[in-house]
Amino acid sequence: MALMCSGTAIAQDASPEQQAGPEEVEFRFTLEGGINAVAEENLFWNLAETFAPTADFNSDTQWIEAYMKPGVEMTSYISEGTRVYGGASFVASMTTGQDGLGQGDTGRVTIEEAFLGVKTGSKETGELDISIGAQELKLGTGMQIANGASNGFERGAVKLGPRKAWEQTAIAKLTIDRLTARAFFIDPNELSSNNTKTEMAGGDIRFDWDQNFAGLSYVNVLQSGAPYPQAGAGGLGPPVFLDGGRDGLNSLSFYGRVHPLKEAMPGFYVALDGAHQWNSRIDLDAWAGRVQVGHVWNNKPWRPEVFYTYQTFSGDDPNTPELERFDPLNYEGSPASWATGSKSALVFINSNVQSHQLTFKLMPSRQDFVTLRTAHIRVNELRSPIQFGQATRLDLTEDLGSVVAGVTDPHLSDDVFLEYTRVLTPNIFLTGGFSVSFPGDGIKNAVGGSAPAWTGGFVNIVVNY
Repeated sequence: MALMCSGTAIAQDASPEQQAGPEEVEFRFTLEGGINAVAEENLFWNLAETFAPTADFNSDTQWIEAYMKPGVEMTSYISEGTRVYGGASFVASMTTGQDGLGQGDTGRVTIEEAFLGVKTGSKETGELDISIGAQELKLGTGMQIANGASNGFERGAVKLGPRKAWEQTAIAKLTIDRLTARAFFIDPNELSSNNTKTEMAGGDIRFDWDQNFAGLSYVNVLQSGAPYPQAGAGGLGPPVFLDGGRDGLNSLSFYGRVHPLKEAMPGFYVALDGAHQWNSRIDLDAWAGRVQVGHVWNNKPWRPEVFYTYQTFSGDDPNTPELERFDPLNYEGSPASWATGSKSALVFINSNVQSHQLTFKLMPSRQDFVTLRTAHIRVNELRSPIQFGQATRLDLTEDLGSVVAGVTDPHLSDDVFLEYTRVLTPNIFLTGGFSVSFPGDGIKNAVGGSAPAWTGGFVNIVVNY
């Protein structure tokens, strides 16, 4: 749904960039929203019954969540080749019933976007784009910088995850032909109940060519109160928590995706991501990486696609005095992006884990999409912290201490996730899914030898006008 207003009429068959002249102003009104019904059985493989029997946590639960996001975007052409733009939106979200994190009957209304920027020049000769305010920013494939806002807990809508914009940003972007460089300052939109007061700055450079891309990013944490868990000496005893461990973190990462056999196999692609983190203040040295190999058959019926992904994130070695735990920062945690598994992604953040994932996709028609995802998930360091909770918020830590402190077998879980999406109209989408997670020996041993499979399903409708 869009309403356009300007000082001079614009022809319907031409873009605003082609027709807009000085002093023209355009407004566009937007609306997003969704409602999601979810059912879960044996949440977290029923670990709460073993580690937190007195806690008011229901391992078999159903809930409904919803959100609405109205907004407005503005563009003003102040001169030929120069335009001012801005936007504002808010998110109203809620959950009724107890969700997978033990929260329920809650919701919040928060500002999502409130930004202003100016663009000048052209991409062919050089376009400068400077903006400030609350807005979205994603670097590369979303390995560390993507989701600028927290969802779930008191805000509700943990599965839909409608918030993505950073609370404060200052971004300068220069585009020259196929080269894009950015410098940025970002402040996450964190939960009131878990505000770590994190602020970050850095830069990113990316080159795109012939459906390929490659880039390099640097991030420095200017300040943060987020704690880091460190393994007990020799893997014995509970982990030690370093208050403000994230403060001063440096991260250098690369990303890329290429089609190396474009003539012989045009649908074949390879993607590679890697990151190195360091912080001399707490003697931290950590790493992470991902390789993805796939093929899509665009000229075949149902447009089949299959790809294999291996991703790994370092954990703290309990036999060294240094800290080797990788911090995923504000990564994009959906199963289609950087999630480790499907259900397991609600449990383990991208730290001290590795996974082998295989994905199959089919498109029976232009309106129907079917995806099957499988994942085998393992721990990198035994008797070293693995983290429970959404994003980087620790949850149930005191009661799940035996598991948070580490496991004695590397096999954590195996996930299977089947998802179907139907495009009802160009603006309305229906999605349903079913998933199951089988606990590995690492989880089973922690609870005395056996744990049930964790199952669940959902159906939602999302609108985007």
